[in-house]
Amino acid sequence: MNRLPVVTKNLLAINVLMFFATFVMKRQGVDLTDILGLHFFKASDFAPYQLVTYMFMHGDFAHLFFNMFALWMFGNTLENIWGPNRFLLFYFVCGIGAGLVQELVQYIQYATTLQGYTNVNMGGHIIPMAEYLNLLTTVGASGAVYGILLAFGMMFPNSTLYIYFAIPIKAKWFVLLYGIIELFAGFKGIDNVAHFAHLGGMLFGLILILYWKK
Repeated sequence: MNRLPVVTKNLLAINVLMFFATFVMKRQGVDLTDILGLHFFKASDFAPYQLVTYMFMHGDFAHLFFNMFALWMFGNTLENIWGPNRFLLFYFVCGIGAGLVQELVQYIQYATTLQGYTNVNMGGHIIPMAEYLNLLTTVGASGAVYGILLAFGMMFPNSTLYIYFAIPIKAKWFVLLYGIIELFAGFKGIDNVAHFAHLGGMLFGLILILYWKK
C-alpha cells in the first residue's frame, strides 16, 4: 500500500475504517448508516453533509470490496496521471453528482407514485409516510467509482480488461457495457441498487472531463 498514490491510499483506508466503525458503533447504539447515509431530501433525517459522507458508507463486505478493488485498480492509474488534487476533485464531483442524481430519481418516484399519501404499504405492513421516506437511504462509493471507470475508459480505450478475470474486453466496450446494464437495471427496478446514481457518477465525470479538455 506504500506504493499507492496518496489520495487513493487514503480513500481506501477511510472507507475500510468507516466500514468497521459502523459495526463497532452499532454495538454502542449508534447507527452511522442512518446518520451518514444519504437520505431523501424530503425526509426528516436528511442533511446536506450526507452528499459527501454517504460515499464512505457501505452496506456489506461485498459492496465495500468491489468498490475498493475498482478504486485501487483504476484510481491508482488516474491519480498518477492527473496528480492528487485533480483526482480528488474528480472523485468528489462524481460522488456528489451521483448523490444528486439519486435524489432527483427518488423525487420523481415520490412525485409520481407517493405524493399526497399519508401511509405506505410495505409488504402488508402499513407505515407512516414520514417513516417510509427516512428508509430511502443511499450508501457507497459506487457513483465515484463509476466516474473513475468512465475516465479510465476514455483515457485508455484500447486497454484490455478481463471480465471475471477470464474474458478479455477493451476498456471502451467494458465501460459502454456497464453503462447499458446500469440503464436497463435502473428502468427495470429489478433490485435495491441505486443504478441511476452509478450513471450519475459517470455523467458528472464525463462533464468534468469534457470541461478539462477545453
